[in-house]
Amino acid sequence: MNTANMCQTTPSRNTTGHRRSLMHTSFYWGLESQILFSGWPGSSRGMYALALFFVFSLAVIVECLSYRSIVKPEANKVAAWFFKTAMHTVRAGLSYIVMLAVMSFNGGVFLAAVLGHAVGFLVFGSKAFGKHGGSKELPNLSPRK
Repeated sequence: MNTANMCQTTPSRNTTGHRRSLMHTSFYWGLESQILFSGWPGSSRGMYALALFFVFSLAVIVECLSYRSIVKPEANKVAAWFFKTAMHTVRAGLSYIVMLAVMSFNGGVFLAAVLGHAVGFLVFGSKAFGKHGGSKELPNLSPRK
């Protein structure tokens, strides 16, 4: 482990023949990163911007799925239960993908995820845009006494 720049490298070639990879253990700012997939987005500015937009969009979708109820009240209860379970599963999966992207420790990805959650909450969770805002009660964040 190289403590000077807080990153851990694997040997140049291991027994399976994989190439050298870089894993950051602290937040860093830079275009050269690996987010979710090996070699993606690479060192291209355009692909990095696409990766940030992808993470931002996923975070907005997670908030949308958290605060929107798609099932109508008069729907079949069993079908509604299966649909809600499927939507919960999709939301949990997308949340884990956002979490894994943030675990790249890239500062831009972290900011894209946080801003995506904030915009998603503003649009879907708050009542800022009229009666269409959140179907859930907002949590009480005041400190306990």
